[in-house]
Amino acid sequence: MTNNYTQLPAFELTGVHCRTTNEQEAGPEGKLGALWQRYFESGLSAAPGIRNPQFLYGLYTDYETDASGAYTALIGHELGAGEIREGLATAAVPAAKYKIFTTQRGPVQQVVAQKWQEIWRYFGQSSEERTYTGDFERYDLVKFDPADAVVEIFVAVK
Repeated sequence: MTNNYTQLPAFELTGVHCRTTNEQEAGPEGKLGALWQRYFESGLSAAPGIRNPQFLYGLYTDYETDASGAYTALIGHELGAGEIREGLATAAVPAAKYKIFTTQRGPVQQVVAQKWQEIWRYFGQSSEERTYTGDFERYDLVKFDPADAVVEIFVAVK
């Protein structure tokens, strides 16, 4: 596991959201697949007021406890100076120190799920602690091929 860290200032995202748990996502009642579908149907990436539309974020925030509790997932973009479109949510990504994990190249659903499994194992065995204040996946849409993707995952740490 590489030790790649960055300190980021706070920023705000807008997009579609849901409340779920990892346990729910492991079964037939998972909501994230439908959330991604809502994002792709929204046309949000071309909306006015979006900053850096080449980056798509999958944010995990408002953790009830830790990786075993409920959290809010938001899929969207950085909010610029424009108005928030009706039906969309906003969420603050806190200023924090982030450990960056990078997936292997491959089908996006597969490599992201595999990397999250590695992340959970890593923090289960490491003395390093997550803050559970907000973690996110960042997708570079300029080079994005869902069948052959590399995704960065930013996990807030103490």
